[in-house]
Amino acid sequence: MTSTRDSARTLMGTLHRAPEPQVLAGLLPAATLDVATRTAVENRALGLLADLRAAQGAGWVNRFLHQYRLNTAEGVALLSLAEAFLRVPDAATADLLIRDKLGAPDWSGHLGDSDSALVNSATWGLVITRAVVGEDGRASVLRRLIARAGEPFVRQAVGAAMRLMGQVFVMGRTIDEALSRAADKDNRGFTASFDMLGEAARTAEDGERYFASYLNAIRAVGKDAKRSDAITQRHSISVKLSALHPRYETAHAAACVPALIDMLQQLADAAASAGIGLTVDAEEQERLTMSLDIIAAVARQPRPGWGGFGMAVQAYGKRARAVIAWAGALAGETGDQLTVRLVKGAYWDSEIKRTQENGLSDYPLFTRKAATDVSYLACAADMLADTRLYPAFATHNALTVATILEWASRSGRRDFEFQRLHGMGEGLFERLVQQDGWRCRTYAPVGGHRDLLAYLVRRLLENGANSSFVHQLADENVSDADLLADPAVRIAQVKAAPHPSIPLPAALYGDSRRNSAGIDLADADILAATTAHVAGFALPAPPAPLHMLSEVNAAVSAAHAAFPAWACTPVGQRAAMLDKLADLLERDRLDLIAALVHEARKTIPDALAEVREAVDFCRYYAAEARRLMVPMLLPGPTGERNELHLAPRGVFAAIAPWNFPLAIFLGQVAAALVAGNAVVAKPAPQTPVIAAMARTLALEAGVPAAVFSLVTGGGDIGDALVRDPRIMGVAFTGSTATARRIARALLDDDTRPLVPLIAETGGINAMIVDSTALTEQVVADVITSAFRSAGQRCSALRLLLLQADVAERTLAMLKGAMDCLVLGDPANPATDVGPVIDAAAYDRLETYRQSQRTRWVHALPATATGEIVAPTIIQLDSPTDLTAEWFGPILHVATWPAGKLAQTVAAVNASGFGLTMGLHSRIASVAAEVTALAEVGNLYVNRSMIGAVVGSQPFGGEGLSGTGFKAGGPHYLYRFLSERTVSTDTTSAGGNATLLSIEDVG
Repeated sequence: MTSTRDSARTLMGTLHRAPEPQVLAGLLPAATLDVATRTAVENRALGLLADLRAAQGAGWVNRFLHQYRLNTAEGVALLSLAEAFLRVPDAATADLLIRDKLGAPDWSGHLGDSDSALVNSATWGLVITRAVVGEDGRASVLRRLIARAGEPFVRQAVGAAMRLMGQVFVMGRTIDEALSRAADKDNRGFTASFDMLGEAARTAEDGERYFASYLNAIRAVGKDAKRSDAITQRHSISVKLSALHPRYETAHAAACVPALIDMLQQLADAAASAGIGLTVDAEEQERLTMSLDIIAAVARQPRPGWGGFGMAVQAYGKRARAVIAWAGALAGETGDQLTVRLVKGAYWDSEIKRTQENGLSDYPLFTRKAATDVSYLACAADMLADTRLYPAFATHNALTVATILEWASRSGRRDFEFQRLHGMGEGLFERLVQQDGWRCRTYAPVGGHRDLLAYLVRRLLENGANSSFVHQLADENVSDADLLADPAVRIAQVKAAPHPSIPLPAALYGDSRRNSAGIDLADADILAATTAHVAGFALPAPPAPLHMLSEVNAAVSAAHAAFPAWACTPVGQRAAMLDKLADLLERDRLDLIAALVHEARKTIPDALAEVREAVDFCRYYAAEARRLMVPMLLPGPTGERNELHLAPRGVFAAIAPWNFPLAIFLGQVAAALVAGNAVVAKPAPQTPVIAAMARTLALEAGVPAAVFSLVTGGGDIGDALVRDPRIMGVAFTGSTATARRIARALLDDDTRPLVPLIAETGGINAMIVDSTALTEQVVADVITSAFRSAGQRCSALRLLLLQADVAERTLAMLKGAMDCLVLGDPANPATDVGPVIDAAAYDRLETYRQSQRTRWVHALPATATGEIVAPTIIQLDSPTDLTAEWFGPILHVATWPAGKLAQTVAAVNASGFGLTMGLHSRIASVAAEVTALAEVGNLYVNRSMIGAVVGSQPFGGEGLSGTGFKAGGPHYLYRFLSERTVSTDTTSAGGNATLLSIEDVG
């Protein structure tokens, strides 16, 4: 049996990122119905549709979803309000949120449209609310009449409406309340699987709290269970592994997998003693193999007579059918029937985005809804055929239900169940359960309103999407034939091709350039191989630093002599060399990753991200040069030709920092080279090896050696380089003080032309958080922005500004999340925070950190070895107290009062720095206000502040933070070029032949 399970695991590896047509070719035979079966299925499905439509009047949620679709302003407004309102503690922000979400949409257009009295009543409430808060926040007549009583009244009404919406989707606030509700007449004949709400633990305390809630629920459900019933007829519990451990990640598998096995063992033992079922919920695809390891370890432990253990499988995953085979083999190995809940899948949108961001070869899931339906049917057929499994089919799709019923009726199998979401699918299963005797279980969330938010949004997104069956059922324009269209036929019609609007990650940027390729570090085998390569890599000897200024002079002389020929090289050839360099970087990426880990002290994920950024710079600037460096004809009088073209400037000095010794180094060099300039590049003294490796690859790509010179050494070498009068421009990234010195040096020589300084310098980067923000998301983004790369990024978060009303709650969770960080060797994949760049940086940061000890909000314990600065939060009285940039894992925090947003932004602007700023708010008008007021180059809303993507998020600052244009943006190459215009009189012999040849046809 173990070999069968191993074979299934091998097949999972083959299918994981296989081309979609290839995977579907193996699924279509099992999902394709013959004519007789198809006819029988359609007849069954038509009966189910009639039941569903008959229940629509009572099932107001479906009507509400139809009335306020997610592709309308009203639908988006309600979704946003539901997600944020109940967590806002202060009245001022709550009123602003209501005004923002409900003031602009035109709710009156929905009056009387629905046949649901509840929906129409809700619409009347929205119309009145809009009248109170005013369109776009402007005072209305009704609002003036209601005056001071208005906003409190509306606030209470909206709060009641949001709680009502929550109650529709949640079985109860407590397990006792949920058990009571599950026993009422509306749920007659249905069992429940209770899920204690909690999408993911951010802290160890979160995990402990969720574990205790699961244990308590098991005991309560077991106490309520009737022992005379079969275990399949009793209520059960669903458990989400990511709710139990804050670091449920592949890189932390050595710690989290044993811990989760232990916790799940305890829950399974408790469920077995209570005589109820326990099902492990599905997670994102990147956690699948870890989940299977945990499930297998728990399933192998003998629990005689229980038979209540189960797992969920997501049909949108390309590996789903192989996972079903694996589950069957596991059940055979243990001798216990294993419950398998088959779902369509819950994280489709985020999985697509994550795959694109990581530049992986293909998606782990299907890009078409019909493909997921095909996969679901193929998996269902296998489950019905395998008696070692107890199938649980979670679906609201009448066609899917009808197909399963037809297959089951023909095989005579009845030991399975359907599952539906609480609050959804009314009418689909009632007759099947109460009259026909089929089993159905309700997936029943349990928890308070705070824990409801993430679950609620996910459910609304799934069932409100245009492609969902629930949405289409409520749409009068969708016919029964469309609702019951055979998914296998649909897939065959498009020849199993992926969705054309969802390109593979490599094709994300269309024809302009290929996206950089990533490495799937969530794959345990790939991560292990990458780690082994890093460990075994021997860092080459660094190039000898220059000690004589004559050596700098020689490098500039060689570049100056090589410039004319390089400038005359067609731009297409120069761009092709950059494309070739990008390919070579990807070919040698493991060596480059290893060099970045060993020389620049980067963690493996950071090193991978830097290699990808360097690749993107090369391809982006190559594409931009092809686009920009073509002659442009300008208008003028007849008989005259005016042509504008761009020309290279000469020899550029490129001075790169140690914190991005490959990406920024090559970004500067690539831009200068493709523009036709020669380059003398000086890397930081700490990272010369990486620069030398990059230059070697550039020469292999065809760049002449004299065109791209490397000079290494300290500040005296850099000073000599920029003072050479033959240098026609400088690209620099580093401190503001050094940038000022370079600017003065470029002006000191009266014989030198005025040349450009392209500078990107530091910043006191702030993140502003208001009380509508989701705390879990804020904490995740703060951890990433402040402490990733040991805080050694120009864009890193230095100053966290929390609205006072949520400061205590946010800081409590932030402290717990910090405690989960791993400090240590950057070559260890589990390390989150490695050492700073060198001893001098460590001493400077540690001296400052200790000087602020009385203001520490939280600090991690210092490590015994290595130059690792412990992540620390320091309390400030005011945002203006921070006057310098501390380039390490040190975060400062201050609070601001509600209603003082503009003053808070002004305080940040007053520092004079203008690199990055973050904002967390669910209020669109707040985002618009900050966008208008913030004097920064890059503003990040509701996301982390680091990791700018070439071509998508051009990076650079203003004020004390840089000169522009932005690196990785459409204007950057202009700074490396001069504009030249040629105007030619095209008349001959004193006459304009072109004008004279125009025929008068009037």
